[in-house]
Amino acid sequence: MASIARKNLFEDLPRFIAAQAGIMFAVSLVTIQNGILNGFVKSSSLLIDNSSAELWVASADMIHMELTMPLPLEYMVQAREVKGVKRAEALIFRSARWRDPSGQIHAVTVVGSTPEGTLFAPWNIIQGEISSLKEPYGVIIDETNLESLGVTELGDVSTLGGLEARLVGVVEGTQPIINNKLIFTSLKNANAYVNARLETSTRCKLEDGDLKCVNIFDDTNPAEKQVISSAPKQLTLTDPISFVLIEVAPGQDIDELRQRLEETLPNVKTYTGEEMSERTQSYWKQRTGIGFILSLGAGVGILVGMIVVAQILYASVSDHLKEFGTLKAMGAPDKVIYSVILEQSLWMALLGYIPGMALCMGVTNWASATQGILILITPTSAVMVFGLTVIMCAGSAIFAIQKVTQVDPAIVFKA
Repeated sequence: MASIARKNLFEDLPRFIAAQAGIMFAVSLVTIQNGILNGFVKSSSLLIDNSSAELWVASADMIHMELTMPLPLEYMVQAREVKGVKRAEALIFRSARWRDPSGQIHAVTVVGSTPEGTLFAPWNIIQGEISSLKEPYGVIIDETNLESLGVTELGDVSTLGGLEARLVGVVEGTQPIINNKLIFTSLKNANAYVNARLETSTRCKLEDGDLKCVNIFDDTNPAEKQVISSAPKQLTLTDPISFVLIEVAPGQDIDELRQRLEETLPNVKTYTGEEMSERTQSYWKQRTGIGFILSLGAGVGILVGMIVVAQILYASVSDHLKEFGTLKAMGAPDKVIYSVILEQSLWMALLGYIPGMALCMGVTNWASATQGILILITPTSAVMVFGLTVIMCAGSAIFAIQKVTQVDPAIVFKA
């Protein structure tokens, strides 16, 4: 009976191609939507997952990594004195305004860490070195953000929070989907950037009783292009930071250390790296509409695929009613006839899944390389989508089977 299924499938190539296009659409939509959701959730904790800190000390009011209250730098100094702490480092994670050479502003997030530290640092460096962040106002940016921020080569200078920002390094694969463009720098530089007075695009002054304003980014007035570039000041104990990163001493019980840290530092909550990651991921997945929207899109893809497959199979059965009537007249049991239709649907599932998944992999690689967007397609999700495709096509075959159940074997003797 397998030859009958294949014959029916390939007999009308235009119809077959239309069916496969519908299945490819469904497979691609479900896979990409699910991949975007997985990538979105995973990228939300990208910075946390790439830190070697075992504990994160955060404000007790923290909702997720971006929504928290600042801590004084003094907390890091006090944490170093707590029994069981091997190392403590500060991390600044704050928003700021970037102004590119053309004068356009961009919302960015400044990530400040200790260049010589071990608990957090920019990763996947493809140009420059981390040690360059020790230089005043040196920054490292992901390669996918260079063009949009108006810097393309090492040494290019722009403005961040009214201060000079000089590109000293480039990284890849570090930009989360949910965050503003990340600007990696040192603690001193970050503190200066996030606390600097924002510069406007014009500077005004009184001359002979008249107020005169000049565009500070006007190339015709180079003397007016004043960017503050004095060396950033060393942080004081009262300067705000976002988190204290902790490395636990060997043999120290983590739960006991967490309790001591929370008793020593007022109004804080201590999380393990896994808890910090899970808290951030859960917020974006459950407390925003992203999961519902992407699931809705995947559902639409499945619905469209089922409709297309059901129509194609139903039309195919209608065109071959006499053949099925002949099989019934010859005494073929219903299960044999049903198996022909079911096998035809399974071939459609397989032949639609393979090119659909290949298309998804191409889109994934393109999005990662050119847009810095993580579309996460895992082997598990690929197998699940294949199973869903089989169920979708097999379910669609039910409509065609209903048509066959009504076939009268006498139809073969009619003119």
